[in-house]
Amino acid sequence: MKAIVVPNRVDSVAGMRLDDRPAPHAAENDVIVRVHAAGFTPGELEWPATWTDRAGRDRTPSIPGHEVAGIVTALGYGTTGLSIGQRVYGLTDWARDGSLAEFVAVEARNLAPLPADVDFVTGASLAISGSTAWQGLFEHGRLTSGQTVFVNGVAGGVGSVVAQLAREAGAVVVGTGRADQRDRALDAGAHRFVDVNADFSADVGSVDLAFDVIGGEIGARSAALVAEGGRFVSIASPPETQRAGVTAIFFVVEPRRSDLAELAERVRTGRLRTLVGSVVSLDEAAAAFSSPGSATGKTIVRMSADEVAS
Repeated sequence: MKAIVVPNRVDSVAGMRLDDRPAPHAAENDVIVRVHAAGFTPGELEWPATWTDRAGRDRTPSIPGHEVAGIVTALGYGTTGLSIGQRVYGLTDWARDGSLAEFVAVEARNLAPLPADVDFVTGASLAISGSTAWQGLFEHGRLTSGQTVFVNGVAGGVGSVVAQLAREAGAVVVGTGRADQRDRALDAGAHRFVDVNADFSADVGSVDLAFDVIGGEIGARSAALVAEGGRFVSIASPPETQRAGVTAIFFVVEPRRSDLAELAERVRTGRLRTLVGSVVSLDEAAAAFSSPGSATGKTIVRMSADEVAS
């Protein structure tokens, strides 16, 4: 099969290339997915799991990418819940070869059915941003109706999904970003938009939950908004300080079929949208790592010409 290969950590993006690789084998509880669309996170080239397996052994050359949408072509021993020919989407394991390939082996529990009226490009763009937003809000953030949520990076891939899900759950959503992102943030579901250069404490006040996707100084300013008894949830970095009466959580998203199914249903019924920017072919994927974002959304790698972004 054809795949994007990274030979080693030193060369990283510079050494990335399209190459021939052996087709994956379906281990116990795995499925093989013929990839129709895939997504990647540029920062994954800095993750230890990109270069080593769970036992710490070198696994280079590596195939990057963890967001996948496609069709099941084979089942491993003991695999249940999915069937050959089924449309699926989800996340590959962090410590295994990824989705920038024509085929990928994935644990079945990391995938959910993709409705027929949700295209593969949308599925690939939803997997990590949707799961991250869902778990941050409802599992770690324990969001309930009537609370106020502050999200930085609200116009980005994760932040825009956070805003939509929080608003649907009955929360008041306040988002921040660059001034030119105001319209996109409000369109995504934020009730209020605050310029990232503003004084958060003066313009926002206190909130029940702050969702941090940026970290650093902006993350610290966001954390300072959380009222006693509230929560600060970050996917950027562990909190540097803990405040009495405020629960601060850093988490890495975990693939879960139940979460993916909830998200896919919301997309299918028009209650949730993803931000898709550039759609490139597999042989353009290495170059896309050098410029992964766009003004309008996430870069998606499409394997098959019969699927287009909606």
